[in-house]
Amino acid sequence: QVQLVESGGGLVQAGGSLRLSCAASGSFFSINAMGWYRQAPGKQRELVATITSGDDTNYADSVKGRFTISRDNAKNTVYLQMNSLKPEDTAVYFCNADVVASKIVYDYWGQGTQVTVSS
Repeated sequence: QVQLVESGGGLVQAGGSLRLSCAASGSFFSINAMGWYRQAPGKQRELVATITSGDDTNYADSVKGRFTISRDNAKNTVYLQMNSLKPEDTAVYFCNADVVASKIVYDYWGQGTQVTVSS
């Protein structure tokens, strides 16, 4: 079983910064892509950013230039540095990872961490 544990959410004023972390633990061989998604009240979950095992990144247009995704493979951890935050960034942020175990790729999600940006 694999667990993804997120941390770093909170309340911040517009223009401020937060850094989210997500650590994977459990029994597995490796982790392929990792990413962050978010879901605002009354809206569908949407992609924020992803990063491959080779550090190729992809961002939603709404966060390009403000957010940076990175990973530490030795720690099985993915980060999301969020700068110049806007009230519309308010959402629950979920970590996602494609975990390889017994030659099968499993899709795992974290429990979510709340990010609230006040105007």
